[in-house]
Amino acid sequence: MSSSSEDESMSEMEEQENKKKENGVLDYIMSLESVPTKLPPHLELLRTRVLCNNDAPQHTDTIQYSGAYAALGVDNSLRLDNFSQNFKVEVKRLTDDDMEFDMIGIDPSLANAFRRILIAEVPTMAIERVYIANNTSLIQDEVLSHRLGLIPISADPRLFEYPDNAGDDRNEKNTIVFKLHVGCRKGQPRITVRSNELKWLPNGSELIAEDAKPSASSKPKTFTSFACSQDSVPEISSNPIGPKYSDIILAKLGPGQEIELEAHAVKGIGRTHAKWSPVATAWYRMLPEVVLLENIEDELADELKEKCPVGVFDIEDIGKGKRRATVARPRDCTLCRECIRGGKDWEDRISLRRVKDHFIFTIESTGALPPELLFTEAVKILEEKCERVITELS
Repeated sequence: MSSSSEDESMSEMEEQENKKKENGVLDYIMSLESVPTKLPPHLELLRTRVLCNNDAPQHTDTIQYSGAYAALGVDNSLRLDNFSQNFKVEVKRLTDDDMEFDMIGIDPSLANAFRRILIAEVPTMAIERVYIANNTSLIQDEVLSHRLGLIPISADPRLFEYPDNAGDDRNEKNTIVFKLHVGCRKGQPRITVRSNELKWLPNGSELIAEDAKPSASSKPKTFTSFACSQDSVPEISSNPIGPKYSDIILAKLGPGQEIELEAHAVKGIGRTHAKWSPVATAWYRMLPEVVLLENIEDELADELKEKCPVGVFDIEDIGKGKRRATVARPRDCTLCRECIRGGKDWEDRISLRRVKDHFIFTIESTGALPPELLFTEAVKILEEKCERVITELS
């Protein structure tokens, strides 16, 4: 009997050792019955929620230290498998110019990294150099050049190179040329010059360079040296290049006034100048959570519904002539806290919270690139940054 029991105990020990090797020491420890896997409800609330009280929000920080709950036997370390299981992206709204989606299971630092990359590091095409042949309008050359630079250009920057890579060579791979030639004849009423007057020159510049020497045997030197026409590239010919919006006002011309110029657009990022930023704005907010701590009925329900300026609450009929307040649209909550103002009684009835790892992300594109493509490019840039750090550390 004793030998059989010893054999059984030996086999159990061997199974446990194999389990350690297969799943790792941490997984083995977490699988033991004596080790709790979840925090108590009140600590879990403080870890995952921001409490928005009447005076100020509380518990706004994120607890990242892996041993923060070691005394309770709970592992708080960031693990790749847990992140992969919990992280989700849910698109809520998508149009040509803006996009709203939820990023779930992510740290605020990563959400802010996406925001900063979208604003400052996703490249676009914008007008950088303006060669003015004639400008007799009231608007100064510098102001006109600045206005031209802020026009969103409908061109895929992935098809072009940065101008720094080619030195002073302005070729079909790094430069887009536009021509603007508008005049108001004498005796005619004033005219408005809009962005639709910018004409794309796929063969490059037509203005003769100032330092060009005249030669009868060769073609006059211009400000660019295109080896081929840009509209010969299939990706460009299928989507012709031009201003995204045709109604942007550039100047107003009176009788006898004229503007003639060439504008050269190059690839750049918003960190260099705001004209290359692909977004009008990119921002996020934590998901609001509105919890009714007790039933709010009849007159109090009507009062609560009238308090909220964005219509978060609604009233439902519960029978016998009674009505009860419900949280119908918690996502619309702006945390103005009007619902908990009016005394401690209202603070005891309603709890306003923010979910720390659930972000409502909004991207408003300038129109140069669609918003879904902007987010995809931001993910690629962040991935390249991570790979560069890993390479340097190794």
